[in-house]
Amino acid sequence: MQTPVRGAFRDSTDWKHNAFARAFPIPDTLSVRAAGVDISDSSVKWLSLKEAPTGWEINAFAQVPIESGLVEGGIVRDAERLADALKKLKEQVEDDVYVHAALPEEVAYVFSMHVSSIDDFSQVRNLIEFELEGRVPLTLDNAVFDYDIVERHSDGNAEIGVTVFPRDVVEGYEKAFHLAGLELVSLEIEARSIARAIVPRSTKGVALIADFGRARTGIAIIKSGVPIFTSTVSVGGDAMTQVIMEKMKVDEEKAEEIKNEFGIAPGKDQKVSEAVSGTAGALADEITRHYQYWDAKRDEHGERSTPVRQVLLCGGSSNLKGLPEYIAGRVHDRTQRANVWVNVCDFDTYIPPITKNHSLGYATAIGLALRSV
Repeated sequence: MQTPVRGAFRDSTDWKHNAFARAFPIPDTLSVRAAGVDISDSSVKWLSLKEAPTGWEINAFAQVPIESGLVEGGIVRDAERLADALKKLKEQVEDDVYVHAALPEEVAYVFSMHVSSIDDFSQVRNLIEFELEGRVPLTLDNAVFDYDIVERHSDGNAEIGVTVFPRDVVEGYEKAFHLAGLELVSLEIEARSIARAIVPRSTKGVALIADFGRARTGIAIIKSGVPIFTSTVSVGGDAMTQVIMEKMKVDEEKAEEIKNEFGIAPGKDQKVSEAVSGTAGALADEITRHYQYWDAKRDEHGERSTPVRQVLLCGGSSNLKGLPEYIAGRVHDRTQRANVWVNVCDFDTYIPPITKNHSLGYATAIGLALRSV
């Protein structure tokens, strides 16, 4: 992040005194090593990194389930009970109290825009506030926002990616961490965290990321590592698991094994393929729709402005056998499961103690932890 305030959401009405707007000088807490904490509707994950001779290694990691209703659609409904879950997680890892956390795409508004002088911080802020009225269905007094630089141009102009959240959503997360006794160093949109983990640092251009979770899938268009569009669809792996449980009379654990072993790969179990094809098809439709729109998008000169170079899959449900090949056949482009460790370590010198299948669900936490390295 190259903005003067690193990863803190900016409040459009109370800039100097808002808890989420960290002005100069940058607080000491921004330079400490902090863990990444990923909160979903069903669980909380914690992961921190430590420096090693050949790169980075995992310092601590853990996951705890949370009760239904504590977080719904990315909104904190019960900060006190969520804080209890965070305390329990903290006790397991015995880590420091400093954390980076992510906010969900479900309630975010993401767009890109051009500014004439990226180094004039006040001007950038004023331009974003002007754009909010036409792009976001929030009043200025209920909007908090942040931005990342996508591209700098030789004439001093720049493209930025802007993320906007309702103030009460941000305050719900801040309250839960405060009650848990954790020092919240930064907040950012989940897609930014995932991109930091799975898109190699040297990669330029545009990628489509699909975070295929248990209850929903987050789809993001990433340009030079920065989200310029996000969408959330109600397509998740739990639907597949439930159908397999009913059709094959097995428990949830066995259904997950069957799903990941057979999936929709050609020549595998036909019953399993039939059970998961509906959800897989719905996911493929959504990815294809977004892929085709952004890949064909033209700028004012008629040039393709966001040609998509690859599709990256992450999230625990992306372990479905045959899913990358299935999606690739629909978008007619390179599609693969992400390597969530690509910016952390080299497997020739270090193997993380999280299995490959489980690691896909840690992409957000890993990306958050990478903020401190």
